Amino acid sequence: MARRPRRKAEETREDILSMAELLFRQRGFVAVSIADIAASLGMSPANVFKHFRSKAALVDAIAERHLGDVAERFAAFDEDLPPNEQLLRFVLRLLDSHLQDIQQNPYIFEMVLMTVEAKLDAGNRYRERIVQKLEDIIREGIISGRYHCRSSEAAATTVSDVLASVLHPVLIARDDKDTLVNRAKQIVDFVDAALQNSAC
Repeated sequence: MARRPRRKAEETREDILSMAELLFRQRGFVAVSIADIAASLGMSPANVFKHFRSKAALVDAIAERHLGDVAERFAAFDEDLPPNEQLLRFVLRLLDSHLQDIQQNPYIFEMVLMTVEAKLDAGNRYRERIVQKLEDIIREGIISGRYHCRSSEAAATTVSDVLASVLHPVLIARDDKDTLVNRAKQIVDFVDAALQNSAC
């Protein structure tokens, strides 16, 4: 009997991630075990653990993939618009993406919440991406003369904190879309005015 060719570790890792995500979407994070994932792939649980040291590490990797897709999707757009309009569009698109996840992918959203609450790598990297995009927008505003900040990096970190009530996955799960959109617009107006009128 011919032996199956050995697969690269990265291919096996991707297979595990894809199967885990599929099962989590179907049954929910809590209901799926590492043994379930391994059985669906025809491998031993030990092989899954070789690539992911725990179920939390697996969840972190899936959330990283998902949050990375979300952040990258909105990383570059509308750069010809004034910075305040770029900021509003970025925030509203990101908010809308999270709200769609709550409705369409509740189990994935559950995993995202877990990584954010537990301060896992995926949640931290997601915040870094958001801050980086905000910094890019603020820097453009400084160059255009609209904003007056000494440090676009420091301003972006503060703006990210201020926007948490409409961008943080844990916080937006509590309110309806209309409330969140109105709040986002008010916050962006407030942020825009602050960036124009202070040497932040």
